[in-house]
Amino acid sequence: MIRNTNELLSRGMKCLTDSLGIVDAEQFISIIKYENFDYTKWQREYYDKFSPGEFIQNALIYSKAHLYEGNADNL
Repeated sequence: MIRNTNELLSRGMKCLTDSLGIVDAEQFISIIKYENFDYTKWQREYYDKFSPGEFIQNALIYSKAHLYEGNADNL
């Protein structure tokens, strides 16, 4: 569990730079800020395209491919 804002920001930037590289990560952040990106609206538009059955099937496929390896004692 992330306990403070600095840790969350550091881990988020690490994810972005590991995945995109530093230049594309910075460009991604610039686009998000410039476009006044609304994550909730984007998620709604994206997931509304799926039927409930498709959503569940995709969730099951994802969960099998990404097994939980954390420590459930911390929940």
